[in-house]
Amino acid sequence: MQNKIVVVKIGGSTLDSKDTTIRDLATIQREGVSVVVVHGGGKIASKWLAKFGLPSRFVKGLRVTDKESLDVVTAVFAGLVNKELVAAIHNVGGKAVGLSGGDGNLLWSKIQSPELGYVGNIIQVNHQIIEVVINAGYIPVIAPISLGSIDGHTTLLNVNGDTVAGKIAASLGAEKLIFLTDVNGIYNSSGDLLPKLSVTEAKELLVLGAASGGMIPKINACVEAAITVPVFHIINGTKPNALIEVLNKNTGGTIIESE
Repeated sequence: MQNKIVVVKIGGSTLDSKDTTIRDLATIQREGVSVVVVHGGGKIASKWLAKFGLPSRFVKGLRVTDKESLDVVTAVFAGLVNKELVAAIHNVGGKAVGLSGGDGNLLWSKIQSPELGYVGNIIQVNHQIIEVVINAGYIPVIAPISLGSIDGHTTLLNVNGDTVAGKIAASLGAEKLIFLTDVNGIYNSSGDLLPKLSVTEAKELLVLGAASGGMIPKINACVEAAITVPVFHIINGTKPNALIEVLNKNTGGTIIESE
């Protein structure tokens, strides 16, 4: 592909907010940026799980997923959230195609650990389908669901959206990976925003336990993707024009740079 790709992860914590992310995506698409969107939807999934009397439990920022929970999570991520995002992008003049990691064998995973249940650890990304969608003039909007194998049978697996974004960005050799969340970036143990980090410094935050909750899979995704992706941004996506500003000015939030 000729154009460099920007991968944008829309966090579940920002999906309900009245921000400009959708309009920003349509704007940068019209400006010729090849953009891939990976979304979460954890807060929405938790609401639907509660409606069915199913608990939400997390280990190191990852949702514990039994078979009943998997059915709900798949319906919410690959159905409700994914298609609402696609509709919203079209509503502001953009063009998008909704996918999940289970479509076209886009993502293949193995069970991460018995403790987490039906949660996948991605071992293969078949990014050709993403390139086909981009070359046709559309934004691929990807839900964090994967295919995997249990006892020789192919099944769906829940995968963390941050991890998906990192794996896809690495596979595509993206120019940058941007995480849109509801905080301003990564903070140290004293509560100070860290505006710039190397990959090594980001990794040290994990070792020291300075990062917690949903920030753990984000930092892990950056560390793993740093082989092919040079720059990562973790920014507050609820701020107006946050995505356009970070693309135009290369500032804001926390920047993690490969070494």
